[in-house]
Amino acid sequence: MSKLVIVSNRLPVSVSRRKGELHFTPSVGGVATGLSSIRRRFESVWVGWPGVNIEDVSSSEVELIKNRLSGDGCVPVFLSSHEVGAYYYGFCNKTIWPLFHYFYLYMDYTHDYFEEYKRVNEKFCEKVLEVAGEDDFIWVHDYHLMLLPAMLRKRLPNATIGFFLHIPFPSYEVYRLLPPRAEILEGLLGADVVGFHTYDYALHFIFSVMYLLGYEHTFGEIAVGDRIVKVDAFPMGIDYEKFASAVDNPRVIRDLKRLRRRLGDVRVILSVDRLDYTKGIPQRLEAFDLFLERYPEYREKVTMILVGVPTRTGVEHYMMLKKQVDELVGKINGKYGTVGWNPVWYLYRSLPFHSLSVLYNIADVAVVTPLRDGMNLIAKEYVASKDRTGEGVLVLSEFAGAAKELGEAVLVNPNDIDELCESLREALDMPVEEQKERNTLMQARLKRYTVSRWAEDFMDSMSEMKQLKSAHAHRKVDDKVLSSFVERFRESLRPVFFLDYDGTLVPFASRPEKALPDEELKELLGSLSRAAQVVIISGRDRSTLDSWFGTLDVGLVAEHGVWIKKDGGWETVEKLDKSWKEQIKPILELFVDRTPGTFIEEKEYSLAWHYRMADPDLAVRRARELKNTLLQLVANLNLGVMEGNKVIEVKDARINKGTAVSRWLSEGEWDFVFAAGDDVTDEDMFAVLSDDAISVKVGMGHTRAKYIVESYREVRKLLKAFVEGKVGKE
Repeated sequence: MSKLVIVSNRLPVSVSRRKGELHFTPSVGGVATGLSSIRRRFESVWVGWPGVNIEDVSSSEVELIKNRLSGDGCVPVFLSSHEVGAYYYGFCNKTIWPLFHYFYLYMDYTHDYFEEYKRVNEKFCEKVLEVAGEDDFIWVHDYHLMLLPAMLRKRLPNATIGFFLHIPFPSYEVYRLLPPRAEILEGLLGADVVGFHTYDYALHFIFSVMYLLGYEHTFGEIAVGDRIVKVDAFPMGIDYEKFASAVDNPRVIRDLKRLRRRLGDVRVILSVDRLDYTKGIPQRLEAFDLFLERYPEYREKVTMILVGVPTRTGVEHYMMLKKQVDELVGKINGKYGTVGWNPVWYLYRSLPFHSLSVLYNIADVAVVTPLRDGMNLIAKEYVASKDRTGEGVLVLSEFAGAAKELGEAVLVNPNDIDELCESLREALDMPVEEQKERNTLMQARLKRYTVSRWAEDFMDSMSEMKQLKSAHAHRKVDDKVLSSFVERFRESLRPVFFLDYDGTLVPFASRPEKALPDEELKELLGSLSRAAQVVIISGRDRSTLDSWFGTLDVGLVAEHGVWIKKDGGWETVEKLDKSWKEQIKPILELFVDRTPGTFIEEKEYSLAWHYRMADPDLAVRRARELKNTLLQLVANLNLGVMEGNKVIEVKDARINKGTAVSRWLSEGEWDFVFAAGDDVTDEDMFAVLSDDAISVKVGMGHTRAKYIVESYREVRKLLKAFVEGKVGKE
């Protein structure tokens, strides 16, 4: 049975030294909670850093930590203080964290940071390899380990690997600022499933992959070599019942009454966040300052309880933020405070669950307004805590991932201090019935999609990809399958090979005329043609195919089946009309003008619009628009619109590669048929082949072909094996 190997920077159990002794403290965060249900379904192991540096523990303590953690199903990765400094505090939190949260001016990148990041990812990889096998599920978490999926893929090619990013993935224009941008993407594409909190982040990732690596996607699936990588959104939830039922806890009830007596009739605005520059805390305080100035009738009637959880206290930007928040709190309290009333209660510490529940339940308004946030579970926790009464208003930043699910909250732009100020007024004045109506809708959503459901959905996606890989594995041409092909070929008397050209025998080039056949390919085709009938079946025009292959003893099919050259002369399959080109060409020219980098290839009986060199995002949109336009125009013209590999072609609808192959097959008694192609135009060829024919698709994707290979190199490898198996025409 497959086991689940979870990998994250920190283990769900933290090790620390206090008063000379080691202490083991369980984590209570969302990830640990969400994965607890999944860990009950699988035999599981959790790999991560225990929180204590290797030089701070003796060898005997190392063994103690390993033994103690193994009881919790955990495997520690020990790091030195230098590694933690350069990898965690350096690349992770000085480079990735600010950039991915759009604070690119805060980004501090050094090559040494990244080299240490790579080394630590390698260290995690080695530890995972000690406990994981090819049949296991490996789930890697967050920005600390973005290179790990590709490292694991190299060592465990058949393992099912997932990656989930718990912070935002920025837009391409921001992401491209990262120096090792391509290497990070390649690291993530080692996974079978790459998950994000929102579909916006997933799209940002997909576009970055398109722009920087050239991979395209189909409905969120990216073909990478002989694999499919699924990219999707999995919005992380919370343990809803834990927060909804906390109000029934006797300790919470007692502290809630005590706090209410202390506050009297004063209403509460709650702000709970780590003291991080991405959270928008200064803007929140400035808006509250403006609110008290603009609406003096609320003075002494409302208090903001500000909980700032210390984080990264030794980092310059965080120290500056702490100073700024301290000054703003002092300014507001000094400006508006009275003997019996402080406008802001400032708690600079983390709070236990029961204390947090007290604040959630007493708060009339929760202000969760990060400048950028991956999800933000505090917003969800507040809404869940209002399950009993339904009262309370959530003011939420539109730049938090949670805003995609909590649309009934009062959504604001946290950079607009005036709007934020007015949102406080709106929240405090909102009728109770409206509060209940909004919260009921949000609560129903949060009940359905809990943190356990999040984890289960992600694991279900990994299971689906594992099944897909298993199905594809049966279609791969391994050595055993190749040997059977060669044996069949060796025994045949009249073999025929139908070979597409671009993407099948040669790689794609920026312009069609640059994809010339090299000498190795010509020699290979020449040798094969002495043992079999070889047919090059392409979308190229006949003059190009003649100039390239005219000296070889091979058959040629041009323009996707319009022209056939069999015994020295070219002939058309049917009498065709080309007057339609005068009507269609101006449309293509218009799209060339509107889409820089595109061009028209005019053939005798077809027109092709190429967009390989255009901006990927714009080109995809223009291609979709052009295809829709052409389909309307050619509806009554007996023309077809074909979408190939970064090309849209218009030609006679009656003619395709399938009709050409059918004609060739009908004129001979072939006892061995082999066909290879890489795009949708080749599916017509595969469709007309008999059940005993060998059909090979180059690259991943849906296909009628029986077998799949990774690239044109694999096709050449197959052809060489055939040549070596049977040299000379019999």
